[in-house]
Amino acid sequence: MQCKYIIQGYTEDGRKFRPSDWIDRIASMGASYGDSHRLVFSDLLHPELYEGEKCLIIDTELEVKNPIMFQYVLNFAKSNHLKMVQVCEETEAKLGS
Repeated sequence: MQCKYIIQGYTEDGRKFRPSDWIDRIASMGASYGDSHRLVFSDLLHPELYEGEKCLIIDTELEVKNPIMFQYVLNFAKSNHLKMVQVCEETEAKLGS
């Protein structure tokens, strides 16, 4: 079953995490430059809206393709006490909303 982690921009105690562009910074670590010389986020690590809030999405496939990046992102979220939810196929309908 394909699952994803959603890391929200708030700490577990409800405070907004700073700096405000941390999601884009981390997502850009897995990005590449496309044909038009623009940054293209990976399907495995990218910013997206979840329940109206910008979040960082990590596909569990990243653990297979780039285990070091996967562990880095999870450790970042845990060490900063960020809200994190694991969702699987049936919950993915909320992504992008």
